[in-house]
Amino acid sequence: MEAASPARLYATLAGAFLLLLGIAGFFYSASFGAPGDVAKVLGAFGANAWTNLLYVVAGSLGLLAGGLASRRYALAAGSLFTVLAVWGFALDAGDAILGFLPAGGAENVLRLAIGLLGLAAAAATPKRSRLDARAQAAG
Repeated sequence: MEAASPARLYATLAGAFLLLLGIAGFFYSASFGAPGDVAKVLGAFGANAWTNLLYVVAGSLGLLAGGLASRRYALAAGSLFTVLAVWGFALDAGDAILGFLPAGGAENVLRLAIGLLGLAAAAATPKRSRLDARAQAAG
């Protein structure tokens, strides 16, 4: 298991948040479509089943990666959510990313925050060499 680090904290907290947000989203909208029925989760975040599925998968991966590959997760999730946020900001209000992920004010801000925090956590966590990882696992 990895030592405590910014990436591990990010993977655990972001993973739990995304998982809970994705599960809660299914109570508001479980419609798969392009973009289908978009409902406001917690009154702010546009969601459909595709968004909920993205959040559940990303959150689950974060919780799984928290102990073993948190830096990689922080870098991957940070990159993904930053790209989705920038793409969402480039679209008109009410449009959808790739035709099925809702984009709009609160969703874009949420994705940008998750993305930038992930990139910052990955940058603040030193990269371990394979020898260090093996030595830590053996001892």
